[in-house]
Amino acid sequence: MSNVSVHSGYRTGGLWAAAGISFTVLTVASAIAVFGMLEFDERCMHGLIEGPGRLRDVRYQAFPPATVCEFQGGDVLSVGGRAVLGTLLRAGLAVMVACVFVALLAECLDPRPGGRFVTPMSRAEKLRRTGTAFSVTGSAFLLVYALAGWKLLVGPSSACSAGADWGLHAPRTLEYSFFPPQATCQYTSGMTERMNPDWVASLTAQSAAPALLAGIAFAVAFRRWGVERRAVREAGDGGGSR
Repeated sequence: MSNVSVHSGYRTGGLWAAAGISFTVLTVASAIAVFGMLEFDERCMHGLIEGPGRLRDVRYQAFPPATVCEFQGGDVLSVGGRAVLGTLLRAGLAVMVACVFVALLAECLDPRPGGRFVTPMSRAEKLRRTGTAFSVTGSAFLLVYALAGWKLLVGPSSACSAGADWGLHAPRTLEYSFFPPQATCQYTSGMTERMNPDWVASLTAQSAAPALLAGIAFAVAFRRWGVERRAVREAGDGGGSR
């Protein structure tokens, strides 16, 4: 009589495929949006972009990526902020985030065998699958954090002056935080500015969520795998002592 129980896991292949397609759409649409931002601000300032009234200001929108020319009677946005591409970017992001989180959440669960969305899966297979998810999401988080917070890692007290030769006019680092990676910089003129745009710090913090959920799924799978191994070993020792 076998001592190994039958286990199973949810089918998440479709969710990961949908997440991959959404990511591809998001990447292509973002590239188009960023390309549309090129020189859009200069065209606004030179009167090549017409708007309601006089131009008051030009600002940059993080997501969807767009240049916003503020006129007296309203705003004129580059292609990324307009209805079609802007809606596509928001929908792509929403679908990708939803699919990734549902897939990672499914990895934390231990469904009973049988069912439309359930497939037979050993503890070792579940461990490998959650380990892969943890490796990918963890690597993505570390990459985003390294890009946003490398100045803090070099030296938090001098983060604002890292990476450039300021000479005697190096900005001071007034305060800083490692998570999300952010610092307040004060220049010799007295002006203060954030080391990272707020959307960069927010993106870094948000990218930790999938890695954390995948880490929990991997830890749960590792624990269940360990329990099963001990049960099989104890059963084998018990059978051998008879």
